[in-house]
Amino acid sequence: MKKFVIIGLTMVFVFIGFTLIAQPANNNRYANIQGLKVAYITKQLNLSTTEAQQFWPVYYSYLDELKEARKNNMHSTNVLALDEATLNIRKNYYNQFKQILGSNERANKVYLCERNFRMVLRNELEKRRQQRGTPPQQ
Repeated sequence: MKKFVIIGLTMVFVFIGFTLIAQPANNNRYANIQGLKVAYITKQLNLSTTEAQQFWPVYYSYLDELKEARKNNMHSTNVLALDEATLNIRKNYYNQFKQILGSNERANKVYLCERNFRMVLRNELEKRRQQRGTPPQQ
């Protein structure tokens, strides 16, 4: 069963990868990446239809608050201010995720899925850079 899931996810990533290459506009790339992220998190959390209807609006509010915190602390000389703001936002939304998802384990998995998705995305981008012969960005 795991083989089918892995093969399915690989096919989705390859298909969307080709779509990303074919899309010239940054907004389209961002939308495609967001679509991949939604699919990835939905699959990893095994969201039911009811859970998904409750989860995604809360998750998007969470992302909006994180974006606002980054914007507010962009020019701050206090390095810990963003970390503290981010941690407080995550703590707040953890309880909301737990209510929707029903357990501490699944609420924690939201944050793990985000981290894992970023790693998958970073690895894919690095692989594409190497294929093009572009040096990695620092």
